[in-house]
Amino acid sequence: MTTQTPTPVEDATSSDGSGRARDAGATRLRLLQSARRRFAINGYGSTTVRDIASDAGVNVALINRYFTSKEGLFEACLSRTVAEFDVPEDDASTIDEVVDRMVQKITGPPSGDSSLQMLLLVRSSGDAAADRIRRQTLLSFTERMAAIAGWMPGDPETEHLLLRAQVAIATGLGIVMVRAATGLEPLTSAAAGELAAPLSEAVRVLLKADRSSRASK
Repeated sequence: MTTQTPTPVEDATSSDGSGRARDAGATRLRLLQSARRRFAINGYGSTTVRDIASDAGVNVALINRYFTSKEGLFEACLSRTVAEFDVPEDDASTIDEVVDRMVQKITGPPSGDSSLQMLLLVRSSGDAAADRIRRQTLLSFTERMAAIAGWMPGDPETEHLLLRAQVAIATGLGIVMVRAATGLEPLTSAAAGELAAPLSEAVRVLLKADRSSRASK
């Protein structure tokens, strides 16, 4: 009698089909969470799809099924990170709402999941395709932020807001990097409440003050 070596968990499905989407969604989420942590800590180039699948407890073939490739999985991780900032693409959001969500993400513990998510947006991968995806993700995100502040593509009167949105996100991501990599005190051990006030003030000044001063001219 031959003993078969167990394989990592596949997508489980129920006979009536109701469990298929639920279990597939759970598997996809586990892969995203595992990949995001691996990419943030080890970098894109040093992370293998087998590492990610092993961490998630699934068959490595499922990465291609859900994400096409390692590059596709990386892009999905970046997209999810930006989506979790929850910056809607409609006119209902205000600068204050955007700032509050941004500050909440950035002021988490340096080793926490939110900080690892942010590191994905700035850590160099050494892979040209991955870096292109990162730049495009950051550009799309800052364009959405700038649009909420009043930026309109091709409008010389509001073009400065895109740069200001990029300076704002760079400020926040810089805080995440310094806290995660240097241990600089008191920044690294500062509580969320201590960081929230100065960071909120800086981002609001970048996205609001200059706009109002131009409008008054």
